[in-house]
Amino acid sequence: MQVQDQAEIAHLLAELRVEHRDLDVAIEHLADSLGRDELQLTRLKKRKLLLKDHIARLESRLIPDLDA
Repeated sequence: MQVQDQAEIAHLLAELRVEHRDLDVAIEHLADSLGRDELQLTRLKKRKLLLKDHIARLESRLIPDLDA
């Protein structure tokens, strides 16, 4: 992996982490509201989980491969 790739991945990771935190706040706000939309809440939670998986995959790409 080249240095530029690592920088691009790090930048994308930062953006995804911000989006993940924003979704966390939105989910909390929606969950606390009286007339909450369960379908919207479920969609936000699913999106948050997908982001978490994407973040994990990108983080693993930053770890160098080691020969056994």
